[in-house]
Amino acid sequence: MTTPQPATPHHVVSLDLRGRTALVTGAGSGIGRAVAVRLAEAGARVIAVDRDKEPIEALAVAEPAVVPVVADLSDLDAIEERLAGYLDADVLVNNAGLQHVAALEEFPPERFGYIHTVMVQAPFRLVRAVLPHMYAGNWGRIVNISSVHGLRASPFKAAYVSAKHALEGLSKTVALEGAPHGVTANCISPAYVRTPLVEGQIADQARTHGIPESEVVEKIMLTSAAIKRLIEPAEVAELVAYLCTDVAGFITGTSLSIDGGWTAH
Repeated sequence: MTTPQPATPHHVVSLDLRGRTALVTGAGSGIGRAVAVRLAEAGARVIAVDRDKEPIEALAVAEPAVVPVVADLSDLDAIEERLAGYLDADVLVNNAGLQHVAALEEFPPERFGYIHTVMVQAPFRLVRAVLPHMYAGNWGRIVNISSVHGLRASPFKAAYVSAKHALEGLSKTVALEGAPHGVTANCISPAYVRTPLVEGQIADQARTHGIPESEVVEKIMLTSAAIKRLIEPAEVAELVAYLCTDVAGFITGTSLSIDGGWTAH
């Protein structure tokens, strides 16, 4: 069987974000980096947030519109301090995340709490911080990078699955409160994307399921998807970019799946 290849995105919708500021978390690699690049291409000033200094500084060299900001989102009380001066964002993309694969009875409680801090509490803090500026301008776009695991569960991922479900609920609440102020909030829920986060899971999945690493992608990651390939970060970034346009202003409170048919089951 021939593996389907991703199409090259065609920028049909006029995407002009000149004069806008976009804050993107987890921007050092994977989806976050692709989103930062795409929004910068559209003319936005992009605040690229990551806990690792080197990748976002390299991104800023490649993309002059990118401002690198080092911040550890697990330090909730320091978020607004570290991002002071950058909370006048018109666009917020909550992307930062991490994974831990283990059976429930073996799942470290401190790791469960850490994942929820980064993937639920930090997005809440950031939304809360940027909404006053968005409300004042009667325009805003909040895009939360969820996952197919925000819509479907998988074993051995208790923290990630529950955090993504919580992010979906938070996003819907923001949509309802933000609607009278011109602010939309949506989730994008991809299946497995070709990122360091996914690549780092392969060994854990192999160990947990008792299979060779070479079989993990086909037998575990892609078993529920109709399209048998990993998603490219640029494909997710293009959907994020569309949601930031004026023509997407009626799309809010929803979760857009980019999962190769996973949730069609």
